[in-house]
Amino acid sequence: MGQTLPKPGLRPFLPADVPILAAIFAASIEELTGDDYSEAQQQAWMEAADSEEFGKHLASDLTLIATLDGSPVGFASLRGTDHIRMLYVHPAVSGQGIATLLVDALEKLAGGRGAQNLSVDASDTAQGFFAKRGYVAMQRNSITINDEWLANTTMKKTLGAPQ
Repeated sequence: MGQTLPKPGLRPFLPADVPILAAIFAASIEELTGDDYSEAQQQAWMEAADSEEFGKHLASDLTLIATLDGSPVGFASLRGTDHIRMLYVHPAVSGQGIATLLVDALEKLAGGRGAQNLSVDASDTAQGFFAKRGYVAMQRNSITINDEWLANTTMKKTLGAPQ
């Protein structure tokens, strides 16, 4: 018999969330992206959570926290009205619908703010997730983080389109 999982909740970001979100960010990169990025790339990427900018980005965007039993297990942020800036889920709950819950909410918020399209610079790890949701690859990007080159793909979805 399977165990009944707690129902996830959503809440807005609070400044006190920065340490736990930084831990989710790092765990997600370390445990979920190894097939797509080298150890050096992962390390450079994870170091972004050590900077003051990490908290500033979370605070300046519309950031939502996914919770299980009141504890944060994932987060996503919307920059402006039409760009998903971050989407990270703790590896312990990966594949349990947390990312879907977060992106569903961001898509509704973006649509409510008048956005006709929503874009994301998806990691190679996340590209399949977004493609299943109707996002289409527009261009490949190379970015430098702490002297390491990482690739991602800008993807776009027309809001209101069937999935």
